[in-house]
Amino acid sequence: MLPLIYINNERGGMMLKLQNLSKTYGKGSVKAVDNVSLEIRPGEIFGFLGPNGAGKTTTIKMIVGLLKPDSGKIYLDNIDVWENPMEAKSRISFVPDTPEVYDKLKGIEYLNFIADIYGIPKDIRQERIEKYLDIFELRNAVGDIIGSYSHGMKQKLVLISALIHDPKLFILDEPMVGLDPKSSFHLKEIMRERCNEGKIVFFSTHVLEVAEKLCDRIAIINKGKIVALGTMDELRRYSEEKESLENIFLELTANE
Repeated sequence: MLPLIYINNERGGMMLKLQNLSKTYGKGSVKAVDNVSLEIRPGEIFGFLGPNGAGKTTTIKMIVGLLKPDSGKIYLDNIDVWENPMEAKSRISFVPDTPEVYDKLKGIEYLNFIADIYGIPKDIRQERIEKYLDIFELRNAVGDIIGSYSHGMKQKLVLISALIHDPKLFILDEPMVGLDPKSSFHLKEIMRERCNEGKIVFFSTHVLEVAEKLCDRIAIINKGKIVALGTMDELRRYSEEKESLENIFLELTANE
């Protein structure tokens, strides 16, 4: 089948499309992701929710190029992520649930290293680094060795590094873990600002209250399959428990 061309919407942004995506482990005995298809639009904060082991992180790793799908296609900005990985990755930033950073570097050295990878000019990187150091209150620590940072400080550093090249697709897997309330508030503001610019935020979390308030649309994955997809109003149609996302989630992911 020929790849389809996905037309951007009137906001002029790009689109993320997952088409019949599957991934198995254990020589095919465990289907982690089972024929998942999603279309994420420009200007959306898209919530990706599910219980542990549902296939969230596997799906994210396939999108960002860390894990090859068994079958299916991923398109970003009309680019096949696996056929043109460098072109696709230049548009993506990924903040994993347990970020790994170089503990022997200073914070500022790490940020400049990431900026070098993306070829960010020195004047632009300086402006962006200073902006986000102030927002996340990390300026006083950026000259210190990363190995001396707390978990929350490392999380802030990774968030700053992910924003330096102004990605079109910002993917976050449990980004609030370890952040203080003020930093969490600022991160949510940044996520919304990016979407207001026509970019995409793809956001996985177990904090359902945050997802309910923040996300424009939500997909719930369970046992590798999408069991619900839509706005909060649309999700209520899938469930008898219509009061909150938490109730809907628990009903749709209950053990059979």
